[in-house]
Amino acid sequence: MGMYSEEINNISHRSREALFEFAVTDERQAEETAYSNYSYWRSTWKSFLKNRIAIFLLVGVLMIVTFTILQPYLPAQKSPTEIYLDEQTGLQARNIAPNTEFWFGTNSIGQDLWSRIWAGTRTSLLIGCAVAIVEAIIGITIGTLWGFSRKLEMPITQLYNIVDNIPTTIVLILMSYILRPSVSTIIIAMCITGWVEMARFIRNQIVILRDREYNLASKCLGTPDYRIILKNLLPYLISVIMLRMSLAIPFAIGAEVFLTYIGLGLPISEPSLGNLINEGRVLMMSPELRYQLIFPSIVLSVITIAFYIIGNSFADAADPKNHV
Repeated sequence: MGMYSEEINNISHRSREALFEFAVTDERQAEETAYSNYSYWRSTWKSFLKNRIAIFLLVGVLMIVTFTILQPYLPAQKSPTEIYLDEQTGLQARNIAPNTEFWFGTNSIGQDLWSRIWAGTRTSLLIGCAVAIVEAIIGITIGTLWGFSRKLEMPITQLYNIVDNIPTTIVLILMSYILRPSVSTIIIAMCITGWVEMARFIRNQIVILRDREYNLASKCLGTPDYRIILKNLLPYLISVIMLRMSLAIPFAIGAEVFLTYIGLGLPISEPSLGNLINEGRVLMMSPELRYQLIFPSIVLSVITIAFYIIGNSFADAADPKNHV
């Protein structure tokens, strides 16, 4: 009986050895499992690439911007300010329909509309990008201090109430009267009140985030305020910041068109989309001259819609909640 039990134990032991094996630990692999190769910007870009419409529009905008910059240096390009004469009559080549020589036709004084549209696009994009950058810098700085510092809350609130109650249109008109109409005048006029919306939005978001547990823990550990702002607060707001900046560009271009419409925009000698659309508006009722309004309007519409869709798509992609 004892031998039988011993034999059964041996069989059970061999069965256990066949079914199980000892786990072997590797300290080097244990260290590697603690490493994460997650990158916020790489994850944002991957999420953005999933939106094919936004990618298509982004490529289109980049092509437009690139062509706008390179257009004056390409062969067979005419001057946007030169007045061309008809070789047969010697008079100004006025209101010539699009042809092989003047691809988009000419305007009422004989200037090449093709060159003027791209020169105007350069001017309008310069205004839009400059306004967006300045508004972002001022708005983010003031909004962050406004929401994070309780000492600065009252004076910044009073400043906000003053600036916000001044109509933007009045500021644009006054600046155009006080200063000589130019690109810098329009940029300054738009930036005087343009930062208000960005600052208010950033302030509201900062107030929501500043008293969360991890920020209070950082304060208790002696972390400087600027590090809390840069590391704990602003990264959560990248999506809304990018959205606001992308919308500021078409808004600035639209404001330039509005100023030109009321006669306070850039001088006619300096091409811009606002000038071109205002010139074409006068000829809108003439079917044979309607192209002078259609071409610049198409360019303006494409840029405005593209920036709006790209900004919304990138804002969604940059939102940490959409990252895995």
